[in-house]
Amino acid sequence: APGLVLPYKYQVLAEMFRSMDTIVGLLHNRSETATFAKVQQGVQDMMRKRFEERNVGQIKAVYPGSYRFRQERNVPTFTDGAKRSQYQLTIEPLLGQDAGPAPPLTATCLLQRRQVFSQNLLRRVQEHHKAFLASLDPPMAVPEEQLKRWHPRFRVDEVPDIEPAELPQPPAVETLTTAQEVLARARSLMSPRMERALSDLASRSKEPGGPASPGPALPATPPATPPAAPPSALKGVSQSLLERIRAKEVQKQLAQMTRRPEQEQRLQRLERLPELARVLRGVFVSERKPALTMQVACARLVGSCCAATSPGEMEQCVLLLSELLPDWLRLHRVRTDTYIKLDKDADLASIMARLAHQARIEAVL
Repeated sequence: APGLVLPYKYQVLAEMFRSMDTIVGLLHNRSETATFAKVQQGVQDMMRKRFEERNVGQIKAVYPGSYRFRQERNVPTFTDGAKRSQYQLTIEPLLGQDAGPAPPLTATCLLQRRQVFSQNLLRRVQEHHKAFLASLDPPMAVPEEQLKRWHPRFRVDEVPDIEPAELPQPPAVETLTTAQEVLARARSLMSPRMERALSDLASRSKEPGGPASPGPALPATPPATPPAAPPSALKGVSQSLLERIRAKEVQKQLAQMTRRPEQEQRLQRLERLPELARVLRGVFVSERKPALTMQVACARLVGSCCAATSPGEMEQCVLLLSELLPDWLRLHRVRTDTYIKLDKDADLASIMARLAHQARIEAVL
């Protein structure tokens, strides 16, 4: 939905996925193994931002079915920075094939995968938004299919970061850390003198008075947060009045979050109608004509209004005026032209009050 904006960090992650999918697709389509080193360099060149394994883990957490990750050796690197014998993280796109050669990663497939990733990000934000609505007083609940924009007090950019999913790690290489292990492994390769020296060192390390490794430093305990003081501005206000105000606020917020784009456009026009009615009456008074064509009236309105508006949008506002106030403004179609007639003797203040009242009514629907 156009009103459901993602947090900035989620937008950056979506752009990282788009760049990563582009690089992986290029390598996949020419049957070249995609390693993290190659993808990292390509994404950083495209975005001018750092791209690390943590970001790959976040992408996997958001879209688990996007790639297959492995740790492999003997992968051609074509660079001096990595050896073929080293383990490297390889990335293979999952395209839904069961057997046989992998199909190419086409532009249509890239677009579909990008849409799936964006939808998964949106669902995560919706879950946080749902929890936020449940924490309000009184709690609110909006079906996801009716949600068109976030709650006004929902801080989108404070949504928690995505926890990275675990990626395959290189196999652990056995390391010798104690003198006993070294002695057991290399006993046959040592001279008797070296063997005795290592035995003495191992026995001394077991003594209680020997040097001990320093323990990890404990983090400092943060000071306790003082309890928040109760609001003093609401003292003396009756509870029933507060509940009515909150219920009205909840109703207004629900209407804002579930409003369709065409309803939002109609409300924007309704807010402009009182001023347009005043200007339109002035146009008729200055023209001294009983009727004006739609084209002439809209041109005069566009030239008289402060906000920049197209003639087509102004015509829609005039049609809405005729719908809401048929007793004040009437449309007459003569051949190919539409003529506007209005009652110049009507009380303009009451006309503007009726339009403002209609705007308030539809704002809470």
